[in-house]
Amino acid sequence: MTAPSASTPLAESLAAVRRRLSAALADAGRPAEGAQLLAVSKTKPAALIREAWHLGQREFGENYVQEALAKQAELADLDGIVWHFIGPLQSNKTREVAEHFTWVHSVDREKIARRLNDQRPEAMPPLEVCLQVNISDEATKSGVSLAELPALAEAVLAMPRLRLRGLMAIPAPAETPEAQREPFAHLREALEALRRRFPGAPLDTLSMGMTSDLEAAVREGATLVRVGTAIFGEREPPR
Repeated sequence: MTAPSASTPLAESLAAVRRRLSAALADAGRPAEGAQLLAVSKTKPAALIREAWHLGQREFGENYVQEALAKQAELADLDGIVWHFIGPLQSNKTREVAEHFTWVHSVDREKIARRLNDQRPEAMPPLEVCLQVNISDEATKSGVSLAELPALAEAVLAMPRLRLRGLMAIPAPAETPEAQREPFAHLREALEALRRRFPGAPLDTLSMGMTSDLEAAVREGATLVRVGTAIFGEREPPR
């Protein structure tokens, strides 16, 4: 496939999101490289990921293991592509994730972490891990509670095939920028507390912010923003 024209719909939407991210970083007084864009490509065809790669995007987030594995196989010729697993993770899927992803954002219990550690191939670098925090304390949402977070972090830090990088959250929807910022601030404070508790750990990542609230997340220190709809359009039902 030849490089896409700069006037394609995807090129235009990706450029618009990059402008939003740059403006948010500038408004927050943060450096231009302070946050990376993670393109959430779940339910989207491999051809769109390939086009985004030609447009310079390298980090992609997937929620569904089998769908992701098929796209990884189809796109194996793309140099420098980095796959992030960002969806809920079941025990029967940990081996595939451990063997085929660079990042996992959704570790929320020790059992899952231990399986990922034990199943990560020795020939591969340690798996980059974020702990998912149920920051809005929603009964229907995955994530470790703030109270249980330090114990889970301590356990993961002791696992040699995992590298704990930080925290991830999906807050409850909020209407105003101020309301959006509140849970992101709590997540930032939780990461700061872990840094104090575990000095020397590579805790440098806040995976937070999506299409509707990336500005609020950047204001509170996001280092990875997970954007799907604004790049690829409305989500399609999983196949």
